[in-house]
Amino acid sequence: MQNVWFATTGHRVAILGVLSVFLVLFGTSGYVFIEHYTFLDALYMTVITLSTVGFTEVRPLTDHGRTFTMVLILMGASFVAFNLAYFSQLLLDGNLLELYRRRKLKKQLDQLNNHYIVCGYGQMGQIVVQELRHYGVPVVVLENDEAVLGKIAEKGIPHLAADATEEEALVAAGIGRAKGLVATVSRDTENVFIVLTARDLNRDILIYARASTPGTDKRLLKAGADRVVAPFALGGIRLAHNILRPTVIDFLDLALSAEGMELSMEELCIPEGAQIAGKDLVHSGIRSRYNLIVVGIKRSDGTMIYNPSPKEVLQSGDILISIGPQVNLEKFATELLGCCPHSALGPCRS
Repeated sequence: MQNVWFATTGHRVAILGVLSVFLVLFGTSGYVFIEHYTFLDALYMTVITLSTVGFTEVRPLTDHGRTFTMVLILMGASFVAFNLAYFSQLLLDGNLLELYRRRKLKKQLDQLNNHYIVCGYGQMGQIVVQELRHYGVPVVVLENDEAVLGKIAEKGIPHLAADATEEEALVAAGIGRAKGLVATVSRDTENVFIVLTARDLNRDILIYARASTPGTDKRLLKAGADRVVAPFALGGIRLAHNILRPTVIDFLDLALSAEGMELSMEELCIPEGAQIAGKDLVHSGIRSRYNLIVVGIKRSDGTMIYNPSPKEVLQSGDILISIGPQVNLEKFATELLGCCPHSALGPCRS
């Protein structure tokens, strides 16, 4: 309904603009044919008449010219009064400002590329958006809860007030240009529908989904999701690991978080033409030059190599799981891979 209203409002504003032009042309033509003014003189008379500024006439008017001027004044005054009333009402309602914001947002969304679409801004969606924005990853949020939309707007997050299960909403969010989609709405049935629609609209997009109930993860994977996360199951496993091996969990928390620790764990993809492709770990310089430890390698065919030997040969498309100082990780990614750590996964779909 809001989209229909805004479309209607824009149409009306356009009509008012066209009518304004026709009114000026009508007045100019009248002075040309009745008073035989030049075009510039006729336009001048029309403008000062419609604006009622009271400047001097080009030359004294004939009786026909005066009659035409009175008609033009009445038409102009009525038209201006109507415009003032109409636009004042729009401003008082806040709709004109909302129309401007929507058009500005549309331009912003049209410029996005390789971004992530987050469907649902609940507790999980907020964390996803926060982490992605922390690393400079562009995001667009789809949410239809009015109370939540206010919070999103306050934080300056690009968003659309729309139902993520609707195909039009995903298209408006730029799913054709997006790198990934995250389905985190509260109902599993809606997440399944979102995944199905997203996969149909973009066969190459990376899709991550939330499963709230047991068994839903299989349905989401069949629907086309690349990765499925079950928060409650993960939470239970996490609590058990905190009991059994708390020091390991503390270390992983520090390595995976970005809160004031030099040590970090990242995954880096080796693109085509990288300098280290075809070299073994010893001669790649990862350890000697950058003080990084490669704890795992994921081959392009999905094979995982844990604790690889120094003689393990690196290949294009490999994903390296590395641990080391964040500064060194960024330097390694920039010099050898030609990108920052968080964009290194781009060419390699896992």
